[in-house]
Formats: sequence, structure tokens, C-alpha cells
Amino acid sequence: MLITMKELLKVASKHHFTIGAFNVTEVSNFKCVFETAEELQAPTIIAVAANELDFCEKEYYQYVREKLMNSQVPYCLHLDHGRSLQDCLRAIQAGFTSVMFDGSHLPYEENVAQTKAIAKIAHCINVSVEGELGTIGNTGNSDEGGADIVYTQPEEVVDYVAKTGVDTLAIAIGTSHGLYPEGFKPVLQLDLLKRIRAVSDIPLVLHGGSGQDDEQVRQASKIGIQKINVASEYKAAYSYELNRIITETKDFKFAITMPKAMAAAKAVVAHKMNVFGCIDKAYLYYENLRRGEEA
Repeated sequence: MLITMKELLKVASKHHFTIGAFNVTEVSNFKCVFETAEELQAPTIIAVAANELDFCEKEYYQYVREKLMNSQVPYCLHLDHGRSLQDCLRAIQAGFTSVMFDGSHLPYEENVAQTKAIAKIAHCINVSVEGELGTIGNTGNSDEGGADIVYTQPEEVVDYVAKTGVDTLAIAIGTSHGLYPEGFKPVLQLDLLKRIRAVSDIPLVLHGGSGQDDEQVRQASKIGIQKINVASEYKAAYSYELNRIITETKDFKFAITMPKAMAAAKAVVAHKMNVFGCIDKAYLYYENLRRGEEA
């Protein structure tokens, strides 16, 4: 079942759970996420960063879309951190059902203007749009986000949402993209999250979901985070295990070694889904469809 972000998060909001957005670069990443979601009956967002969209040609996404559409589990195919209108249009042409324009590095009024223009186009063809206010940090091993965290200001949220018409909003409350240094524990600004939630009921997004404390994430979900992005943590598990197997066995038969590495990544994905509370929630979307409601 392939639906929009707006449809996916509407049910999550109603039933108080969070959905993971897992960035996939190529087929083994996709299979890690897709097969875990199928096994756990967990609504899931297949996310593709702009540089990953550059890496794979649009024909690849025909395969991804076919897998998602033929499943009974609800999915959204989402462009993460679109850099321009052109990025968003490329994703829409490839069949994505949601796009993010990241104008967080721009002056506020320019962020508003560009996000509004993209939302106007995307909404004409039933594609959801995510915007961003504030800046997510970068631990130094990610292509996304800025060097420093600029916290989202609650007083800007209402104005930004009203002017742009976005369906979801990524906020900065203390996370960074990439893997954190060993021993470093990021602290989510949950009081800031509460203040943001108090002024707007738009679905809120937390980027930088790798390496976060599980209990803090659960608290953020209860307060109002409905989408959490994860990439580095599960990809690292896959990469480290694949490297270990090849180094120890000298076996380059990828059809044999890759599934073993994928098992390590799947364990991380499953753990995240458990923390997010989205396991066994696929049935909720069938109920909505049977009632003829908008999912």
C-alpha cells in the first residue's frame, strides 16, 4: 500500500505512535527495511536523500514502487532533504508520494517562499510536503545538516506552517545527523518540543534518529513527534558486519555474505520500530479503508 505522508501520519497521530523514515541508498538497504516492515507489519517511510536520488536512476524506483504498492503494509516513498525545486520535481516524476524541501539554511523569508512554491505544485498532484525550521546538527560523518544546531523557535512555527502549507514539519530540538562520537549522549530538548506542540498540531519530524536514547525517543513520541528519521545506525550495522565477514572469510560471494550483513541491519531497524511503537499497526489502515475514511 503506497500512500502519502499526510495519509500515513494521520492514522499515526490518531492512534499515538511514531513512524520510522529509513533512508535507503540501494537494493540491500531497501530490502533490510522493507522485509523488516513486512515481518513486523509496521507502517514505514522509505526515505531517499537527494544525493541518493542522484546515485540511483529513476527506473530503480519503479522496482521500489511496485514492491510497496503490492504490499498490504502501508508505506510512503519520501524524498529527504531536497535541495531545490528541481530535486523535488525529479522525485515526483519518479513516483514519490512525499517530498521534503530543506530550506533551513536559508533566511527565514526565503525558506518560506521556496517551500510555499514547492507545496503549491506538489499538492496539485497529491504529493505531501515536509518543511524544516531550525537546523539539525552534523556529527561530521553525514552529508546532511549543518555544523551547529539552531533550535526551532515556537513563535515561528505557526507563521511558517500557515504561509507554506506544509503537511509535516522537521524541527531542531537537539539531534544531529550521522553517528555520535563514542560516549556522547545527545539530550533532546523536550520542554522546547512541548512548547512547539502547544502552538501547532502539524505532524512533527525528528531528524537524526541514529544513536538516540530510547527513553527520550519514547517521550518525544508521546509529546508529538510522529516521524523519526534513521539512516546511519542501521547502515553502519550492515557495513561493519559485511566488512567483518569478508575480512575473516575472504568470501566475496555477495549473495551469501550480504544477507548475513543484512541480518545485523534488520535487528537495528526492528529495534527502532519497537521503540517507535509502530509494530503491528498496519491493520489500522485497513480499518480506515473499510470505513471509507481518508487514511
